[in-house]
Amino acid sequence: MENTESYLSDRDIMAILRAADEIIARGGRSLLAKILKGSKDKKVLELGLDQCPVYGYFRHETLKNILKKVDWMIDYDFLDIEYVGKLPMIVFTERGWEIHKDQYTDELLQEWEEWLEKGIQNPDMTYLKERDRGMIVLLLEKIGETRDKRFIPYLKEWEKVDYKKVKAKIRQVIQMIESDEPLDHEAIHVRQMAIKEALQGEEPGDLRLKCWDCGKRFTFSIDEQRFFKQKGYSYPKRCKSCRGRRKNWV
Repeated sequence: MENTESYLSDRDIMAILRAADEIIARGGRSLLAKILKGSKDKKVLELGLDQCPVYGYFRHETLKNILKKVDWMIDYDFLDIEYVGKLPMIVFTERGWEIHKDQYTDELLQEWEEWLEKGIQNPDMTYLKERDRGMIVLLLEKIGETRDKRFIPYLKEWEKVDYKKVKAKIRQVIQMIESDEPLDHEAIHVRQMAIKEALQGEEPGDLRLKCWDCGKRFTFSIDEQRFFKQKGYSYPKRCKSCRGRRKNWV
């Protein structure tokens, strides 16, 4: 990987994660790169991916360089590849999801603020149903932290359409806002620090694996890891010498 790709900024990481959200488990590296490029590819337009907020984020870069950035995200454990049949699909890692969940809830909260500015009173809240439970809890926490009483009508509309556990959490948030309960600044700080830490991707490196046949350790390089991951292969159980011998026996 080129030196220019040895580091991506927090903003770049979050943009790539936002674009990935549009195609999780239904698109691969190339489609993700095309969203970030702002491609007019037929599939991109058919799927409405040109409506993604970060569509064209890297419009001045080549697709080849954007793919390198996507691979960097995979190498640094923000994204991963999973196979659906024979098709390699982009998925979030645990780290990537924690970062994206935080930024996506900010995006949803900003949408509510825009509704207030436009005077929207009874929005359809069913769009929040069936969402990831952890993301919903985080969104409610952030709404509560605003202490903005203007959000209460939206919360009541949401309470009408969601499930029992979510309804209970919504009522807690409404009570929190109405009572003007002091903010838990320590909890907010801990959450912010966790996201900051998650953005510091761990430096990928070679792995030392133990051969199942000869018992010796062998090096599984970064490039080999990337190749195996993209092909959907499991990590090798044997060193190259033992793999070669088994192949010759067959």
